[in-house]
Amino acid sequence: MTEVGTAETVDAVEKMLARLVPHAVCNADTEAAELAARAGHPIESWDRAFYTEVIRRERAADTAALRPYLELERVLHHGVFAAAGELYGLRFTERFDLPGYHPDVRMFHVERDGEPVGLFVADHYARETKRGGAWMNSLVVQSGLLGTRPVVLNTLNLTKPAAGPTLLTVAEVVTLFHEFGHALHGLLSDVRYPTFAGPGVPRDFVEFPSQVNEVWLRDPEIVHRYARHHLTGAPLPADLWARLIDPAPTFGEGFATAEYLAAVLLDLAWHRLAPGEEVDDVEAFEAAALAAAGIPAQLPPRYRSAYFNHVFAGGYSAAYYSYIWSEVLDADTVEWFRERGGLRRENGEVFAAALLSRGGAVDPMEAYRAFRGRDPEIAPLLTRRGLNG
Repeated sequence: MTEVGTAETVDAVEKMLARLVPHAVCNADTEAAELAARAGHPIESWDRAFYTEVIRRERAADTAALRPYLELERVLHHGVFAAAGELYGLRFTERFDLPGYHPDVRMFHVERDGEPVGLFVADHYARETKRGGAWMNSLVVQSGLLGTRPVVLNTLNLTKPAAGPTLLTVAEVVTLFHEFGHALHGLLSDVRYPTFAGPGVPRDFVEFPSQVNEVWLRDPEIVHRYARHHLTGAPLPADLWARLIDPAPTFGEGFATAEYLAAVLLDLAWHRLAPGEEVDDVEAFEAAALAAAGIPAQLPPRYRSAYFNHVFAGGYSAAYYSYIWSEVLDADTVEWFRERGGLRRENGEVFAAALLSRGGAVDPMEAYRAFRGRDPEIAPLLTRRGLNG
């Protein structure tokens, strides 16, 4: 999978991992010392999750108090749609005349500077016949060859209240913005062949636009519009403002990153085996692969080989690195927006023209380099995850 991804070579992936692993391991060791002090005894692997949660709860800011200020309709129209309007000139008008496949499904006509773009379909609520999770689908893809405009779907699984407004958690707001980033990838597509439209990109690039779009949920201008009390319309109080705008990296990020990277390294190790090469002792193979990469034995991988479904049955063969690779691009792009004043139409136009509109019609990394003027840098990701201390 690596050679058809944006990373292009295993060497490029290994260079990224070589920079991340020492930071993650160092932070994980520091966290382990804090866990041991809190527990009063050395921490074993089976203790870590429990005591990590204890410390998180002691340190975390309570976000439950934010829910009265995070009402679905306002977040959607004055948050998600508003950010897309500021950046890309998109306008969304609900179409009550178009039938959906369920009464909860909503249709929005999308236009840009008076010209039709496509349709956005929103399916927000959970129901018995619906699988869990959140995702984006292209019901119709944009194509210059076929003359089709995009029809894109965002699906969530929010709990529908028996009465009254739908109040969201912070995590649900993140999901709303994230999935809409995928929708934008589909809506702003401008390619000839439908195969390459929107999210028709390599696996290690597909999460990039969605992760970039998450940044706008914490943009002060957008927060001021959507974070209003659902009864009074009062803006978010100062003490709650900081909890939404400036979330600090959570305790345990070092370990979470290290266990993920360990799984990435295992994936690559297995796929380096030559045809016909056999492994007699799986545990010894795992230990040797992780030790060679600088992962100590006390930091087990997120998935052991025997149940690593992603790479043996889930389509991520030699591509489990994709998540962190996309996040490197995302964090570096967010820095680009900050350098240029953030939420501005001219910034959105450049980003859309260089990356969102091109889909898989061009080499994504060549497009990224043309957009950024260089290869992506890893420092913004280290800062975001609190791994550069």
